[in-house]
Amino acid sequence: MLYAVAVPSALMALERVDHFVDLIEASGQPDAFFDARLAPDMLDLAAQLRTTVVFALRVTLPLAGQPPEAGKFPRSIDGLRARTAHARALILALKPESFAGSENRVIAHRAGFADLEQSGGEYLSTFALPNLWFHLSAAFAILRMRGLPVGKADFDGLHSYPAGFSWEVAQPPKGQAT
Repeated sequence: MLYAVAVPSALMALERVDHFVDLIEASGQPDAFFDARLAPDMLDLAAQLRTTVVFALRVTLPLAGQPPEAGKFPRSIDGLRARTAHARALILALKPESFAGSENRVIAHRAGFADLEQSGGEYLSTFALPNLWFHLSAAFAILRMRGLPVGKADFDGLHSYPAGFSWEVAQPPKGQAT
């Protein structure tokens, strides 16, 4: 059932947004981070984080037969926290049974200016999840570009490395993946 993929993925992304917001707040210069972008034609950090939250909802709500929504929140630390909490509450309220048959449910949606219709399985695997991780990855890259010392553990919340670890000076033991 798609619930088992969509809901944990969306909640993990929201957890990472919260973590990034904590790091931005700790920097003492949220505006310097919020306005940063990787390239002139890309969204700035605040929009990347906001869009990650929107995609957490787009990953889950359409598969549960509900329209995606994100609400309006101010462009601030508190606004991002409120947006993330709102999305988390909506996702946690979803029941696995509402996803029954979602693999084959037709999801009509927009990708930029393209109108698409995809089966739920195709929608999740080729559109919703890739976009969720794209926007979170872009936010991560902006944080790195602006000098915040974030790493893989900050991105996924799963990895662990010893303090001061660097791939330039150390390699993992043979047979151990990164």
